[in-house]
Amino acid sequence: MNEFDVVVIGAGPGGYVAAIKAAQLGLNTAIIEKKWLGGVCLNVGCIPSKSLLKNAEVAHILRERGRDFGFSFDNLRLDYSAALKRSRQVSDRLVKGVGFLMKKNNIPVFSGSAKLAGGETVVVTAEDGSEQHLKAKNIILATGSSASGVPGINIDGQKILTYHEAILQDTVPSSAVIIGGGALGLEFATVWSSYGAKITLVEMLPRIAPLEDEEISQELARAFSKRGMDLLAGHRVMSISAEGEGVRVIVSGPEGEKAILADQALVAIGFKPNTTGIGLEEVGVRVSARGYVEVDERMATNVPGIWAIGDITGKLLLAHVASAQGIVAAEAIAGQKTHPIDYTMVPRATYSHPQIASFGLTEAQAMEKGFQVKVGKFPLQANGKALGMGESSGFCKLVTEENTGKILGAHMIGVEVSELLPELTLAQQTGLTAEDVAANIHAHPTLSEVVMEASHIATGLSTQI
Repeated sequence: MNEFDVVVIGAGPGGYVAAIKAAQLGLNTAIIEKKWLGGVCLNVGCIPSKSLLKNAEVAHILRERGRDFGFSFDNLRLDYSAALKRSRQVSDRLVKGVGFLMKKNNIPVFSGSAKLAGGETVVVTAEDGSEQHLKAKNIILATGSSASGVPGINIDGQKILTYHEAILQDTVPSSAVIIGGGALGLEFATVWSSYGAKITLVEMLPRIAPLEDEEISQELARAFSKRGMDLLAGHRVMSISAEGEGVRVIVSGPEGEKAILADQALVAIGFKPNTTGIGLEEVGVRVSARGYVEVDERMATNVPGIWAIGDITGKLLLAHVASAQGIVAAEAIAGQKTHPIDYTMVPRATYSHPQIASFGLTEAQAMEKGFQVKVGKFPLQANGKALGMGESSGFCKLVTEENTGKILGAHMIGVEVSELLPELTLAQQTGLTAEDVAANIHAHPTLSEVVMEASHIATGLSTQI
């Protein structure tokens, strides 16, 4: 039997980071992966989708904005299969990098399905049915999540897809119904519409990007409508069925039911934790009513020696949260001082066009909590860099406490706004105020100046508006 200090189950961005950190802290560590090093994120999620989104940006400029930049084409040809190929190359490179890091840190990789067997034992079953038994003082569960389906709807992978099939297909449908107005649906709507697909976006809640600040949702809806998308917020999907060469989607909204015909339907309504069949019940690990593993601030479960990180904890289903949790778990196991995660203040980004970036409380949430709120809002339309890029729609909205200038949250929409988050999250984490951010000299012209100007407005001292 192989014996270790730590065994990590799952090699996604939570698992492999936890394994590396544990190894760096002097713990004899192994990792088990059922399918891919790098998990969903590196293989069929975060990374390849960003490659496709870059291709989509170029395609949109070529198709729709040539006149703005002074060029035209007689016979423009867009080859989406080339975009897919590039995305796979980007993914493969990073996956190989994870393999290199495992070797560099002397972390053996065991391939197969893992199951807790009690007595500090994990059974690994390979594809050929052979088994290996690993023994560990500490076991970190990092099995991730998988796409949720719509009850009664069969995902066939051809006409009715999840993100997994969608991100690997080498063609763009001429029309598609995307079910779900969260990050996943918004990003695929951006990619496919950029290549000319007719998109209908269906969201059950009253607005797309429903978890964002309301003004963000409104701005995004305007941008998507301008790109020719049909937005059906406040609509519920009743059925999806094959119809000739495509699909027929029945939705119900304020004005009753309507049918939508399209080539494909993408189900992008969220994720469910991968907790089935890994032995939680057998060893007594406590899960919530929604099926997520319950953990404390150190990522410890109720069973001594068993820890959980990433999507299966249900905290925030984001790759960078999984990585941060992995570090916390490894430090806790090693007896190091840990830094609890404030999930409210974790940065979030959606890489649609325009991008969305946010953290902290929305304006409405801050008011509900009783804060005296002061908002600083600055438009990209007044930013020289954004104008030069031809991307002047959007804004930066800073939510602060009026009397103290304390940063409560920030909500941005526009070109590359995801890159503007770290300054603000670092400022909030270290106790800096809006006045401190405003006093920081920002290079000109840069997009980051919208952060400075929004901070000036929040302090009532703007020189621009």
